[in-house]
Amino acid sequence: MTDQNEPPSRKTVGTEARRAGRRAGEAFETLDYRRPKYPHNIHPALVPGIGIDEQRRRYGIDKIVFFVAGALTVAFVLWGVINPAQVGSVAGSAFTWVTFNISWLFVITAAVILIAMLSLAISRYGRIPLGTDGESPEFSTFAWISMLFAAGLGIGVLFFGPSEPLTYFTSPPPMTHEAESTEAMHYSLGQTFYHWGFHAWAIYALVGGAVAYAAYRRGRVLLMSSIFRTLFGKKHSEGFAGQLIDIFAIIATLFGTAATVGIAAMQVGQGVTIVAGWDDLGNTALIIIMALLTVGFIISAVSGVTRGIRYLSNVNIVMTLGIVGIIFIAGPTLFLANLVPSGLMQYVGNMFDMMSRSASWGEETQQFQSWWTVYYWAWWISWSPFVGIFIARISRGRTIRQFILGVTIVPTILLVISYGVMGGTAMWMYREGYEGFSADMAAPEVFFAIVENIPALATWMPFAAIAVLAVFAITALDSASTVMGILSSRGSQSPKVGVVVFWGLVMTGIAVVMLLLGDAVALEGLQQLVIITAVPFAIIMLLIIVAWFKELRTDPLTLRHKYADTAVSNAVLRGVEQYGDNFAFGVVEADPDSGAGADVDSAHSDYTDWYQRTNADGEPVGYNFDTGEWADHYNPETGEIGTVEAGESPGDAPDEKPTA
Repeated sequence: MTDQNEPPSRKTVGTEARRAGRRAGEAFETLDYRRPKYPHNIHPALVPGIGIDEQRRRYGIDKIVFFVAGALTVAFVLWGVINPAQVGSVAGSAFTWVTFNISWLFVITAAVILIAMLSLAISRYGRIPLGTDGESPEFSTFAWISMLFAAGLGIGVLFFGPSEPLTYFTSPPPMTHEAESTEAMHYSLGQTFYHWGFHAWAIYALVGGAVAYAAYRRGRVLLMSSIFRTLFGKKHSEGFAGQLIDIFAIIATLFGTAATVGIAAMQVGQGVTIVAGWDDLGNTALIIIMALLTVGFIISAVSGVTRGIRYLSNVNIVMTLGIVGIIFIAGPTLFLANLVPSGLMQYVGNMFDMMSRSASWGEETQQFQSWWTVYYWAWWISWSPFVGIFIARISRGRTIRQFILGVTIVPTILLVISYGVMGGTAMWMYREGYEGFSADMAAPEVFFAIVENIPALATWMPFAAIAVLAVFAITALDSASTVMGILSSRGSQSPKVGVVVFWGLVMTGIAVVMLLLGDAVALEGLQQLVIITAVPFAIIMLLIIVAWFKELRTDPLTLRHKYADTAVSNAVLRGVEQYGDNFAFGVVEADPDSGAGADVDSAHSDYTDWYQRTNADGEPVGYNFDTGEWADHYNPETGEIGTVEAGESPGDAPDEKPTA
């Protein structure tokens, strides 16, 4: 899917900056007082950035990542099939320990990420593009927002949208309001928005922005480990430390997505019981549903119909929002029109109070946090590699400021509307005594209870809901498996079908294992696993903040602005001192200690190593930023290397590494 406004060719982007860089490099060679050797003879402040498709690399299965992550998860699936009761016992014990001893880590991580992302958006780093200088966004704003919403919406609107506010209404969070009161109704929406709003999307923005920056600004692969080049160094980020990060990313994605697919299967089962008029389905029927979803995923993965899956995803979102719109019109319209804005104000007004809740508030609050807030933070962290890499892929060419504000604010507003309508309708029907509503009803039942109480929808809406849930589950399996294929294939954007299918089968296997624990504890088991597996990745998320901020300090645009600030400040002082009000700026050579870059060692490896071009074996190769030609006559379109004739440009030998 491409925007109708075709972006400029990658080869022509930043031409003027490249020529300026070439001229600057040549000029620096003529200086007597300093003759640093810049890679490709271009000053680091004038490098226009490097896209992932401009670099040369050799892809293939990363055996350590694939086999370690695969062995661990396959072993878990086998363990669950052989002895599901033991899995439940161990998971329960580990969950209890984590929630009572490490829940603070998730609360702090979510808060720190939100603050860091908002700070980054309003800082001068927000002007840095997630691409090369002058590169236009690949997708229109409307298409971009639509795909953002599709990435993070999932089954939430139909599953948690109606059930979560109703739960808080009948059983409010400790030390808040009386159950089933007007205050509890409004607070319940605020608490729901808190779990699904800014914090969740800030987590996605962190991973997505850092990956997009590494891939489209620094020319690295779409791997989580690519983010840590500056923090760990190239050797370690591409070695075992980087592989360990990618392994954790795969495991977090596996369990987070498996939980979502398992929940989708449970709700599809609820829809089937209504449509067919059956009693509640058992585990056998749920496993059959999982098998059918898996078959659909395999057909999708083998056929390679990426456009088709993206089309189905868009149709799915349209259908979901259509369902929300119909319920708004057919339900208590005036009531919802008043309730949703009030719920939003409750969210904004009580956000800091909700962020302050922890185990220090007592055992009841600790239990609530464990089963709700901590679970959600762990879930978003588990989903962040999957959703983050997807968001990175569709955000090329946007500035960091546009990216962060767009990712955190726009989907949150759409979710407030959707969840407000679904949750408000559920609470209204419960309060008015509509048939089928009770304080202890299971989460999958709430949406269908709403539908059954609106006669105009009862005959066809369950079929539409089942279709929406099935398409989402298949799409989630396909997309998440593809991302895990990328992570285990050294960042290849087209991983082998067999690898993708393998990860999809393991994912469904995890969901089946949890369903084998029994209907009563199936969702609890999924929640426990998500929280447990997200612990190491929460630490990785904090390290991503450090690594990304550190790298932004050496970005070419940051360096240019640093020079500009220093030069303008010095020029204004000198101009006023000598000429009063009547002076103008000009560019002239300055002494080494008084120039714009006097306090910058522009030849340091922090500034120059990243844009040294290499061949597929990692060996330095000459490159002309002005013409886009390689010294060994490499052809990016064919992947072939030509013959270098004597005296040909651009250069007859690889560039040397810079020296201070």
